[in-house]
Formats: sequence, structure tokens, C-alpha cells
Amino acid sequence: MSIDRDEIEISLKARCEAIRKVSIEVNMKNENLYNYILGIADNSLILGQRMGELCGHGPTLETDIACTNISLDLFGQVRSYFQYASKIAGDGRTEDDIAMLRKEREYINVLLVEQPNTDFAYTMARQFLFDVYHLAFLVELQKSADLTLSAIASKSIKEVSYHERFSSDWVKRLGDGTEESNTKMQEAIDALWTYTDELFHQTEADKAMVAEGIGVDVTKLKDSYYRHVSELLEEATLQVPESKYFQKGGKEGIHTEHLGYMLAELQYMQRTYPNMEW
Repeated sequence: MSIDRDEIEISLKARCEAIRKVSIEVNMKNENLYNYILGIADNSLILGQRMGELCGHGPTLETDIACTNISLDLFGQVRSYFQYASKIAGDGRTEDDIAMLRKEREYINVLLVEQPNTDFAYTMARQFLFDVYHLAFLVELQKSADLTLSAIASKSIKEVSYHERFSSDWVKRLGDGTEESNTKMQEAIDALWTYTDELFHQTEADKAMVAEGIGVDVTKLKDSYYRHVSELLEEATLQVPESKYFQKGGKEGIHTEHLGYMLAELQYMQRTYPNMEW
């Protein structure tokens, strides 16, 4: 029986090409999943840092502790996400490296969560506008085909449900409170409204993960989000902003000036004393 060396060579080349294509597809999927996780985790990381800044500065002791606990909840969720991202990256980076050692343009959180704690009304308005989205997002993420993300969502949803109740109550309390508190809350909602539409913007990684049944199609959350937010604002005797101008860029790594200052504080210890662990 004769062996056709040309046929064998062609067969081997075909197999190698098939393996190469599979490898590329796997690497691309891992890259998209990694970036998708960062997009979720960075929101909680940056907002957690903002809420942590209020430790010792709340208007009352009870509220101070609540804000600090919200920060801790968000950081706890971030650890789960970054531990998973570290595993997917497979390049030796730890959760600490991912959280603390990226440059500003490598963070892909939405612009809303990096806005400063101008005053307590701004803090609660920012928290409320994100919490409504975050809760709806986690409800859908529980259905993810990725069991790790589904498990993180299921574990986090109880915490975020409390966050949403807490911030909603404060929006109503300040909005339907004194003339001054109403004015401050209205100013906060008006100023932060421009950042809300970005919550529903999809990156390429988002689209790829939705197609895989892993990610949440955030575009489907938009109508119910604005309906819920508008109903609560009306209950709080606040006006729903009419502005149709929205800002975006955070999901692409283009941020406001506030993020750079925040990262200087967030990353100080890790960069000054390398290899520290949370």
C-alpha cells in the first residue's frame, strides 16, 4: 500500500489551519469576556471608591455607616469579578493588578459613577441613577450562560436591592422635603442626567457576549429604566429633565477629569508598596 506524501502534507496543513482558527476564536472569545467583565466591575470599583470617600463625612452616623457599607458591598462584588477576570487573562496578573495597576484610559466604567461627591444630594442622585440600572442589570445577568457571572449576580442582587431602596428613599426625602433640599436634589438630577444614556451603550465586547448568551442586552433595559426613574422623581416632586443631550465615552476609556484624581488616591498604596494584597 503506497502512501501519498502530498496528501498527508495537505491533510496536516488543513488540520493545523483548523487548530489555528479555533485558537484565534477561543482567544477572541476570552478577550471579549475579559473586557465584558471589566466593563461591569469597573462601574462598581469606581462607585465603591466614591462612596468610600464619605466614610466619616455622612450627615448622620446611621447614614455614614450605610454609605460605607454600600462601598464595601461594591468592593466585594468587584473582587469576585476581578478574580474571574484574572483567571481568564491567564497571564499571571492578580485581581490587585487588574484593579490597581491599569492606566486611566484602561478603565471602562461609565462616566456617571466617577462624578464627584459635590454634596449629599449629588451623592444620592448619582447612586439612585446607577442603582436602578444596576439592579435591573443583575436580574438579567442571573440568566447568563456563564455560570460564574450568573452566580456573582445572584449573590450581589440582594445587596444592590438594598442600595436601590436606600438611594430611592433619600431622593424622595430630599425632593419632597424643604425648599432647599428640593432645590439641591433637582440641581443634582439635572446635572447627572446627561450621563444616564451611556448605561445602555454597547461596546463590541458587550455585543459579542450578548450573541454568546453570556451578556445582558442593556438596550432592552432602557425604556423600563427611564420609566421607573421618572415615576420616582415625580413621587419626589422633582421634574424629569427634558434635556436630550447625553455624554458618553467612559466605556471606551475616555473619561472626565475626575477619574484621574480618583485613581491617584485609589492606586497610591499599590504603586508605592508593590505586591500588596487587598
